[in-house]
Amino acid sequence: MSEQRFGEWIAIRTHEDGRVAELVLDRPKAMNAVSTELGRSIAEATAALSADRTVRAVVLTSTHERAFCVGADLKERNSFTDADLSRQRPHARAAYTGVLELPVPAIAALHGFALGGGFELALSCDIIVADETAVVGLPEVSVGVIPGGGGTQLLPRRVGAARAAELIFSARRVAAAEARELGLVDRLVPAGQDRDEALALAARIAANSPVGLRAAKRALRLGHGLDLRAGLEVEDAAWRTVAFSGDRAEGVAAFNEKRTPDWPGE
Repeated sequence: MSEQRFGEWIAIRTHEDGRVAELVLDRPKAMNAVSTELGRSIAEATAALSADRTVRAVVLTSTHERAFCVGADLKERNSFTDADLSRQRPHARAAYTGVLELPVPAIAALHGFALGGGFELALSCDIIVADETAVVGLPEVSVGVIPGGGGTQLLPRRVGAARAAELIFSARRVAAAEARELGLVDRLVPAGQDRDEALALAARIAANSPVGLRAAKRALRLGHGLDLRAGLEVEDAAWRTVAFSGDRAEGVAAFNEKRTPDWPGE
């Protein structure tokens, strides 16, 4: 395993010969609160991951024992002028957009508090794994703002408009078992096993065609919300990018020869 740092509080650790990248939130003294610097580092790290053709899956984790991420750094913002807040906004948007637009499958591994912008980082991933200690929620209206990291758009896509409205308007926190029942998280595991479960799932994903994974994610993301006819056109365009690729030829050959594919990734 190798590690690359982005600023003081973000690291990328590689697994599975570089095919799985672990994006690590490592600001334990602030429970990974998203400051201007942390947001900038997330944007830089996700840009590097998006450009790395070796990576086939990303896992978003935390080093803090009791929190994934508690959201925006309100202590930093307490001294902000309106101008300061406006200057910070592009860095915050770049951080969340960077996670959302990762071209490969992304998995969030949650334990403890995942609130506000912290939960929005998870919502920006494709799959959310949570352990039994996880507490999630979007409490922004309780401090006079709204979810600004994609929450008002991503949560309805995950749980439906009415349920998202109830959760956002009430600003309530949701414990792990209810979060799984409501569809706020996808897998629920025993305490302390969220990272291991997410990395194992990422390894399974990363064994598949890199061309296929990127095309499948693109079709899922671009097709969501479209009418069926338009969605099928998105799917067809994605299919064409893989149907004539080296990965398709290798996958068919490996299947017939009963061997593990050696994906060219082209």
